[in-house]
Amino acid sequence: RRRQLRERDRERDDRDAATMNTMLRRQGAAGRVGRQQAQRAASAAAPSAQPRRRVVSVRAAGPPDSPKKDSFAEGREWFTSIISRFGPVRDRAANVTTLDFEKPLVELDKRIKEVRTVAEENGVDVSAQMVELEQRATELRRETYSKLTPTQRLQVARHPNRPSCLDIILNVTDKFVELHGDRAGLDDPAIVCGIGSMDGTPFMFVGQQKGRNTKENIRRNFGMPQPNGYRKALRFMRHANKFGLPIVTIVDTPGAYAGKAAEELGQGEAIAYNLREMFGLRVPVISLVIGEGGSGGALAIGVSNRNLIMENAVYYVASPEACAAILWKSRAATKDATEALRITSPELLKFGVMDEIVPEPLGGSHANPAAVFPVIKDALLRNFEIYRNMSAEEIQLDRYARFRKLGLFEETVVKGAKLKSAQEERAAAAGVRTKAGAWALTEEEASLIEAQVDSDEQWDALMKERAEWLNRPVQPPGLGRSGVMELATSMVELRRSKQAAAANSH
Repeated sequence: RRRQLRERDRERDDRDAATMNTMLRRQGAAGRVGRQQAQRAASAAAPSAQPRRRVVSVRAAGPPDSPKKDSFAEGREWFTSIISRFGPVRDRAANVTTLDFEKPLVELDKRIKEVRTVAEENGVDVSAQMVELEQRATELRRETYSKLTPTQRLQVARHPNRPSCLDIILNVTDKFVELHGDRAGLDDPAIVCGIGSMDGTPFMFVGQQKGRNTKENIRRNFGMPQPNGYRKALRFMRHANKFGLPIVTIVDTPGAYAGKAAEELGQGEAIAYNLREMFGLRVPVISLVIGEGGSGGALAIGVSNRNLIMENAVYYVASPEACAAILWKSRAATKDATEALRITSPELLKFGVMDEIVPEPLGGSHANPAAVFPVIKDALLRNFEIYRNMSAEEIQLDRYARFRKLGLFEETVVKGAKLKSAQEERAAAAGVRTKAGAWALTEEEASLIEAQVDSDEQWDALMKERAEWLNRPVQPPGLGRSGVMELATSMVELRRSKQAAAANSH
């Protein structure tokens, strides 16, 4: 009987405790600590001879029509205090990297904020003066960034706070799904691939990802892909080619990883294979250089129909540091190498390496990343519209023709290797015309051009009758190269003139 009473009392206590807990939650009670204190106080006041029972104090709820206290007020205050730490950034963080030429601009912005704060504390209206100071700061920033040297643009391109590949993808797409793996058991974090849509049009995104800090950079290998990363990129480009998805590649790498393990796994072969396969893609490929575009590591995903580059990005065959070490045998000559390589966006646009410069907000995209995302999206969609109605063959031919026209060269046979003086002489001379109307510097040069054309016509005539020959003539392979026939003709004419001069002297 005594055992039954104890079990019944325990069940009643459990029900009472559950009821009180519910009431305490609704009324915003102190929680577990308050309940434990109440139970200990009740246990101390109870007679020791009676069985110990759990007692929970109940706060008087008051009349039903009395105003009730907000039960979650304390919880909301605590939650609001946590969320407030993640609000919009109002001031420049102390750990943001500041370049040397940006320090006067940052100091001026700091002074303006201090003046505004002091004026607000003292109740002084300085709005007109603040507008004037902000205009001066804007003009100073515009003047500074309009006169950046190639070395300073290289520093901006390497700024750690510039938008990365994933930042751009996640802000220009409506939906994005990242895909992994090269189907050979490896996945390179330095290469990001996935399918995303912009304004309802699906795209395959392939890009190179750097990190924000040391830990992320180690995981991403500082944006330097391994061979398996390029094979991963090719796998998804083939996937896009199969299903007709246009491809957007985002380039941001100092170059392919040149470690021993990467070379053992076939780094050069992976890059060369990507170059060959990308020329055969039947879908449009649009490439965007957002930071550094270094060497074959950038070109391995940069064989495209349209090449876009951010205003402060760079694109080079070798880093300025490596170029200085090779040519000047010293890293101290990095500034000279940077200027000689012509790696900035205006130079690349002039040479035809890039097709369009994507403008950045004043102060660079690292100063205002949110402002550059709509500009990038607009540029990508606008360039895609060029190829929307093209056939697969037209897209392939457009890509092939784009790379065929790259590079400027001029062949000239100059006596004594005095090229500059010879070019100036040709530019100033009136010249003569051949029978066919071709321009030549002198009568002698005109006769050489006519002799070369006559020999080519005679050769073509002989080749048409080659079926009647018993021993078919074969042109030496070297003569097919541009400039070789001209040099050979000039040498023959020079020898004949020397023989004639010698005969006249006797």
